[in-house]
Amino acid sequence: MHFCMDEYFAHDTAVIDEGCTIGNGTKIWHFSHIMSNCTIGECCNIGQNVVVSPDVILGRNVKVQNNVSIYTGVICEDDVFLGPSMVFTNVINPRSAVSRKDSYRRTLVMQGASIGANATVVCGHNIGRYALIGAGAVVTKNIPDYALVVGNPARQMGWVSEYGCKLNFNNEGIATCPESGQQYKLENNRVTRIK
Repeated sequence: MHFCMDEYFAHDTAVIDEGCTIGNGTKIWHFSHIMSNCTIGECCNIGQNVVVSPDVILGRNVKVQNNVSIYTGVICEDDVFLGPSMVFTNVINPRSAVSRKDSYRRTLVMQGASIGANATVVCGHNIGRYALIGAGAVVTKNIPDYALVVGNPARQMGWVSEYGCKLNFNNEGIATCPESGQQYKLENNRVTRIK
């Protein structure tokens, strides 16, 4: 259960453009710019020197660390973590002299996913629920739920729990998170939590 204050907080140096919706309990820190028509959910934390471009949607309890750029076309669901200096893109073939504002590709970061420091997410891909993207990884394709990926280009190295712990599956395809005790099933290269 998360506790949120009744209003949002923005540091004096933060800039918030018109048309934004910002949820109760959200904190926006030094030198960050929230551009027009963004939707930011309750209890988010937007670190220093963050740029949130027009029309971006952040769900509830999204944590954005310092020096992150979240470009138009990005949607982050609830409980997403964006590590320091990670970057999204929104155009596949950018050129300074060619306007491609009508070519932005959507990137969806699903509930509970974490993206490590200095990682890059190439636009047009989905990051699955509770996936863990390692520091410095370069995501060039869709990432499944609960996947652990590292490297450039990002390659899957295993599976993680909702707590971010590596999962070790037995011969029956069952794994238990060592931190939470939650159980998971691996079947047809897909992981689901056993409720």
